[in-house]
Amino acid sequence: MPVPTIVKRALGLAWVLPALALVGVFVYFPLAENLGFSTLKWDIYSGSQEFVGLENYRKLVDDPVFWRSLGNNVMYAVVSIAFQVCGALVLAALIEGIRSQRWQRILRSIYFIPCAISLTVAGLLFYFIYEPNLGPLNHLLDAVGLGDLSRSWLGEESTAMPAIIAMSQWQGFGYSTLLFAVAIQRIPAEIYHAAALDGTGPVRRFFHVTVPLVREMTGLMMMVTISGAFQVFNEVMVMTGGGPDNSSQVLGTWLYRSGFVRNDFGYAAAIATVIFVITLAIAVAQLWVANRRRVEW
Repeated sequence: MPVPTIVKRALGLAWVLPALALVGVFVYFPLAENLGFSTLKWDIYSGSQEFVGLENYRKLVDDPVFWRSLGNNVMYAVVSIAFQVCGALVLAALIEGIRSQRWQRILRSIYFIPCAISLTVAGLLFYFIYEPNLGPLNHLLDAVGLGDLSRSWLGEESTAMPAIIAMSQWQGFGYSTLLFAVAIQRIPAEIYHAAALDGTGPVRRFFHVTVPLVREMTGLMMMVTISGAFQVFNEVMVMTGGGPDNSSQVLGTWLYRSGFVRNDFGYAAAIATVIFVITLAIAVAQLWVANRRRVEW
């Protein structure tokens, strides 16, 4: 006797409800609660709370450190797209183009090793590399005759944020490369053979075969990379703490300082809401573009 459709739906809902409950409790409820906190002037130590409406968001608009932090996040995102998406795709194609599988495995391992290092440890490592007196970077520049470029990399406003971004690209580049390598491996070899028989060179094969057939992975990596760029925290806190003179602040570190240093948790909640809105908008846009391309394909 066939099971009625309504029973099937009820059984399916029974399996889904526990997961929905967990997501609601640990994701959506905190989001809604944070939105409420952003309308308060809240001293967490004394416990006093005062409803101020949109005052915290008006403070955001007039806060130069907030805009500088947002600019640093945007710069981080742009550089990450260039290296961890575009650059990683090119490197993955080069590795997968090597005929020796042994060398493919060796190169994948070499590029993936930095990803096994935690961000905190990588930040401390590069903190030592950038150290102006004992760090190897300035000594290397002196050794090759470029001593005029030596500087206090994390102590100057013009170089602090680029130095942090450089460390983060080194740490995450191999992971993106490995994901793209997996996507390229899924492309049928017959397509490359057919393109080669038609006289297509390696560069044209990359742009006309590899790039179109890994675009779903490219879309996913774009989404993950941009969203991650707006949630940066560890590397900045370890290497500069947002200094000097707030030149390397990002939204995550400014949120932390606003809440736990300046004891303005309502303002910190407003910053958190902005981060959520930005990442949500980026994710929705990426999904829309990906779905549209899938239909056209």
